[in-house]
Amino acid sequence: MILFPAIDLKDGQCVRLKLGDMDQATVFNHDPGAQAKAFEDQGFEWLHVVDLNGAFTGESVNGAAVDSILSATKNPVQLGGGIRTLEHVQAWLDKGVARVILGTIAVRDPELVKKACKMFPGKVAVGIDAKGGKVAVEGWAETSELTAEDLAKRFEDAGVSAIIYTDIDRDGILKGLNIPSTLELAQAVSIPVIASGGLASIDDIKRLLEPDCAILEGAISGRALYDGRLDPDEAMALIKAAETVVS
Repeated sequence: MILFPAIDLKDGQCVRLKLGDMDQATVFNHDPGAQAKAFEDQGFEWLHVVDLNGAFTGESVNGAAVDSILSATKNPVQLGGGIRTLEHVQAWLDKGVARVILGTIAVRDPELVKKACKMFPGKVAVGIDAKGGKVAVEGWAETSELTAEDLAKRFEDAGVSAIIYTDIDRDGILKGLNIPSTLELAQAVSIPVIASGGLASIDDIKRLLEPDCAILEGAISGRALYDGRLDPDEAMALIKAAETVVS
C-alpha cells in the first residue's frame, strides 16, 4: 500500500481545506518545496499535489510552487488541479511530473482522457470526487448527475493508471476514510483505486492494511499529517511491516 502525503496549493502556499471550501483554508507551510523535501525525509515514496486555484480556474495557477516541489524532491509526484487539455498534460509530464490527475475534464470530455491515456501510457490518473454520491467538478463547486461508479466505468479499458476517489463530505475534517464506498468502487472496476478524504489517524492505516483493502493501491493523507494526528514514522513502519509479511 502506498501512503501519499498531500500538498494542496493555494496562492503559492501549502494549505488544507475543510469540505473543499476555499474560504476554510488553513496554511501549514509557506514553502511547498521544503514541505515536499520534509515528506521525502520522513520516508514517503510518492507525493500527491493539487493546484487548488487551478481546479477553480481551469488552468495552472500555482506553477511556480509545483516547480519548487519538483526541484526539491526525488519522489514521483502526481499532480491534479486545472489540467484540462492535452497540452497541459504534456507540459507537466515534460517538467517531470510522474502522472497527471484529470478530474473535471473526465466528466466534461471523457474522449480527451482516453486520448491522453494512449499518448502517455501509465501517466494519466482520473480524480473522482463525490459529494452525496454524485461526482463534483470545477474545484467541487458544481455537482453532476453522474455517480462515481458510472464515471469510473467510462474508463475501464482506456489505460487509466489509477482512480483517486475522494469523499468530499469527509475531506479535511478527520472523520476517517469512507472505506465501504471506496471498496465498492474498487470492486466495480479493474482500475487501481486510491482512497482519499478524511484519513484521520493510525486506525485508518490499520484498517487499510486489512485483507479486504488489499485491492486498493493506497490512500492519501493531508490534515492528519500536518497537525500531528498521524505520526509518519508509525504509519510507515506499519506499512513496511505489512509488506514484509506479504512478501
